[in-house]
Amino acid sequence: MNDSLLVAALAGLGGMAGWGMADFFAKKTIDRVGDITSLVWAHLFGTLIFIFFAFYQGVITDNWLTFPSGGLAWLGLAFFGVLQMIVYWLVYKGFSKGQLAVLNPVFASYAGLVALISIAFLGEKLNSGVVAALLTLFIGLILLNSDLESLRRRRLKVAPGLKEVGLASLLAAFWTLGWNKFVKGQNFLAYALFMYFFMTVAAAVLAKSQRVKLGGPKRGLWKFFILIGLGEAIAYLAISMGFSKTSHTSVVALISGCFSLPTVILAWVFLKERVSRLQVLAIVIILTGIILVSLAP
Repeated sequence: MNDSLLVAALAGLGGMAGWGMADFFAKKTIDRVGDITSLVWAHLFGTLIFIFFAFYQGVITDNWLTFPSGGLAWLGLAFFGVLQMIVYWLVYKGFSKGQLAVLNPVFASYAGLVALISIAFLGEKLNSGVVAALLTLFIGLILLNSDLESLRRRRLKVAPGLKEVGLASLLAAFWTLGWNKFVKGQNFLAYALFMYFFMTVAAAVLAKSQRVKLGGPKRGLWKFFILIGLGEAIAYLAISMGFSKTSHTSVVALISGCFSLPTVILAWVFLKERVSRLQVLAIVIILTGIILVSLAP
């Protein structure tokens, strides 16, 4: 594997692990305080963790955080932060209306859309081995987010929530492609930190507009909000590094898009949730795809 592809794969794995961990611990909080409250508190802690990363880097390496220069840079950071929060809001809103068996694969497809556009229209150059590995990853990604048992058990109503989740998927693909171009060659830690800060502000504004009373986290939930924030910080830092340092947009997007994999595994190990045969097959396919990317020349 060449160095650029290795960085992209590691960045994708960081995104996958971070978002997977965040989703797992989000299950502990959303049912108790609601999705918007959970988002606000988790992102607040995530912002603080980003600041800690920046301070740690400065102390250890004497490479202190450099602030983005120019009004356009700050406007872009605010735009991407707000846009990503809109994606979160649309996904949660759609999931609250419809059935996950239909909606999960729709949203998961955004990573495949990013890879398709990047390869077909934006000139990303990959050899046939990497393309085959990415196709394997996408198949595993869709299967992991599908629930065929629900499809067999009952007639699904496709319409509810599909509009919101479909729009979220398109916006997520647009965000990923745009963020890839925006952060390219920049200080990825600074850009990820300030983009995430604006995302946190947008979450707070959303809570106020929806008249959600945030209050303080209930006893016992602090650690979960911190872990969600940590997972989010790791994910955005990882993919921003991948986009900044490499040209392999599709690799970063598809591997990080498999964030359901660590969520399923963590739920199986710690919550004793049942893993279906389809999920086992999907996990094997995804791991095969990651291995194939790793072995690609």
